[in-house]
Amino acid sequence: MICPYLTFNGDCEQALKLYGEVLGAKVDMMMRYGEAPPEMPSAPEHKDRIMHVRFSIAGDVVMASDSPPEYYQGKPNGISVSLQIADPAEAERKFNALLEGGAITMPFGKTFWSKGFGMGVDRFGIPWMINSPADGYEA
Repeated sequence: MICPYLTFNGDCEQALKLYGEVLGAKVDMMMRYGEAPPEMPSAPEHKDRIMHVRFSIAGDVVMASDSPPEYYQGKPNGISVSLQIADPAEAERKFNALLEGGAITMPFGKTFWSKGFGMGVDRFGIPWMINSPADGYEA
């Protein structure tokens, strides 16, 4: 199984809330830094941050965490989370809601391979591609 692992800079919980509201993401398991065993101490100010979360979107697994500041590598570059949504109206609605407050890099619209496709980066810095495949171009 391949599943994306998203890293955040202290706003993982806010991102999960958005993904739940917009994409129907369901949290399967979550651990905060404050729940770690004593042999793995973390800074007291990080105790409420998410150490690891496993969630699902339409049955697909995604994992994420708030990276400790000294290990945070910045916003993802060269990779996107790609969602395939059959209904183009639903795809466009999710695209608009997901990217609100972020940056659209390709506006949602019809292409030769899709009934609707768009790309952008959400307000948490995660790149997304939303696609509603045309007949014969299923993902």
